[in-house]
Amino acid sequence: MSSTLKPTYSFSNTIQDFKAVTKMGLSLSVVFSSIAGYLLGAPIVEMTTLVLLAFGGYFMVGASNVFNQIIERDYDAVMERTKDRPIPAGRMSVKTAFILASILTLLGITILYIINPKTAMFGAISIFLYTSAYTPLKTKTPLSVFVGAIPGAIPFMLGWVAATNDFGIEPGTLFMLQFFWQFPHFWAIGWCLHDDYQKAGFNMLPTGKRDKATAVQTILYTVWTIIVSIVPVFGITGKLRLTIVGAVLVLLAGLLMLYYAVGLFKKMTTKAARQLMLASVSYITLIQIIYVLDKFLR
Repeated sequence: MSSTLKPTYSFSNTIQDFKAVTKMGLSLSVVFSSIAGYLLGAPIVEMTTLVLLAFGGYFMVGASNVFNQIIERDYDAVMERTKDRPIPAGRMSVKTAFILASILTLLGITILYIINPKTAMFGAISIFLYTSAYTPLKTKTPLSVFVGAIPGAIPFMLGWVAATNDFGIEPGTLFMLQFFWQFPHFWAIGWCLHDDYQKAGFNMLPTGKRDKATAVQTILYTVWTIIVSIVPVFGITGKLRLTIVGAVLVLLAGLLMLYYAVGLFKKMTTKAARQLMLASVSYITLIQIIYVLDKFLR
């Protein structure tokens, strides 16, 4: 399958197409995670490093998204959700997109390297796994979600590494928290968009179906997310700690997401899946805010 649409260009839609091809909303949420991780790890907040992390992080995530849309352009063309993206819609050529992605990659790695080499290394690992493993596996196996959860969990951890130039139990805990969270989040999305994904042959649900087994696994991974999220209160995660108050707030946020995960199991509807998806987005943002506030207000 190949696209026969010819690219068209105009100054007026350049910004909108850049935002679309780099998935600005998603990229900014990833930058938010990185900044939260940095604030947790930094003994002293340095604005220069914070700005470098924000731009470097955006460029790296943006590059991953552009490469992803290049590879999946023919699949995007058959799905309602994605058919108007710049490449399948013909507003941006593959050559232009590849040049853009390459420039963003070089800029991103260079900027993150200025912070420290470890940050650049993890940034490079993230983009490699996302484009070379997760993207091609989406049409092959539901395990693609597991593979995709690895680069997806790096940003929160990346911020701590940027602040400390070190990888240990603290960034490892942040990684595991965001790793487990991605399963209920993406399975909720996969449930909502199952029919559209089927058009492109994407296998996003663990059983390949909107069934009880998928809902049960969603509950299990939500529970794992909650467990990891409160581990810092026990003082076993190095410098990453939570007060009792912070842990209670984190637990309550987790139980709220669990409520919607159980709701999906009981109702087995697209509406319930959408509620879980929205709850999961609110959860990860809220958790990161609680972690940061708990550090600076204790």
